[in-house]
Amino acid sequence: MGTLKNAWYRVFQCSFSAAQIFLPQHSPELLTGAGSIKKLPDFIKSKGVGKVLIVTDAVLSKIGLLESLFAACKESGLEYVLYDGAEVNPSIECIEAALKMYLDNKCQGFIAFGGGSSMDCAKAAAARVARPKRSIAQLGGTMKVLKKIPPLFAVPTTAGTGSEATLAAVVTDYSTHHKYAIQDPVLLPRYAVLDPELTVGLPPHVTSTTGMDALTHAVEAYTNKFAPKYTRILSEKATKLIFDNLEKAYADGKNLEARSNMLLASFYAGRAFSRACVGNVHAIAHTLGGLYGTPHGLANAVILPYVMEDFGPAVYKDLARLADIVGISGSSEEEKARAFILAIRKMNKDMNIIEQFDNIKDSDIPQMIEWALKEANPVYPVPVIWDEAQMAKTIARLRKAPVPAETVS
Repeated sequence: MGTLKNAWYRVFQCSFSAAQIFLPQHSPELLTGAGSIKKLPDFIKSKGVGKVLIVTDAVLSKIGLLESLFAACKESGLEYVLYDGAEVNPSIECIEAALKMYLDNKCQGFIAFGGGSSMDCAKAAAARVARPKRSIAQLGGTMKVLKKIPPLFAVPTTAGTGSEATLAAVVTDYSTHHKYAIQDPVLLPRYAVLDPELTVGLPPHVTSTTGMDALTHAVEAYTNKFAPKYTRILSEKATKLIFDNLEKAYADGKNLEARSNMLLASFYAGRAFSRACVGNVHAIAHTLGGLYGTPHGLANAVILPYVMEDFGPAVYKDLARLADIVGISGSSEEEKARAFILAIRKMNKDMNIIEQFDNIKDSDIPQMIEWALKEANPVYPVPVIWDEAQMAKTIARLRKAPVPAETVS
């Protein structure tokens, strides 16, 4: 039965990959460079939009990171309304609150300002504008929107989620602690601002975990089956940029070149996984976010090396190629692949990311397995299709296994 099920999953994945050729997946039009946020209001007005809802979180609002945007809006005459209630893991309630503010103020578009959570909130609210008769839960899954959303201008303030280049919005239902995605090409923002000055004030731990989030996107997209050539090129570029720049940005937050390169890496990785998909790292990470509120980038950073190890020989060729690209040597594909995984572990250690979750409860593991497998199958074209036993084994390693000393020397 398992063999037949796996065969069906592969047929579905191959067919879905082929079908995506006919789906529109544009690359967002970009404003780039230090200070580019100041150009956004005039740019928005040039697109025929006169009033926007700015969706962000309370922290960014409080520290004044939006002041340059507000000033530019006033100077250009662009009307705006501020919603700063986006949550770390956006809830249905906060999305509905953003939607109400958008409708009540007769806005014509969204500015999503912040990390992935702000963008997820804005995307989901935009989906509700397009589909007013469908609830968030009814929009969950793949291709459930299928109608044009209002113009969405994405402004990332972290270099990691790649949400400015993706077709997904992740939602948490706090009544059940279930975290799931709304996935539809219409959610891919048409416009994005990559301004490194907006990331200068990030705390080191946010820089590190969001950067490892971007690496996870690149690696999962690269190791998945049926990935088209252009996504592999994007993943290679992203991986090289991250290995060259993440620890520099972590050590010196004011390094604008490193910050700019990390924004570009995040964008490339986002574009890659929007077409090639993510995999079991994300499937498990979403369960941790839903059950324990674990920040998504942190979860991915910790889980990535474990999952790649557990995929085994199926990923050696791809990881060996990435090892070549970032300058990691070895005498065989297996040796290079293992060295690449060790390099990920070393990056985590050097940036004080502890590779273990000892808060996972025995009673939650069956639910984690169920949610992770439901998310992964049949959509994610992972290198190896896992069953309940393998998912349980990896989760157990996450909870109990310390990092071997030789991997972090």
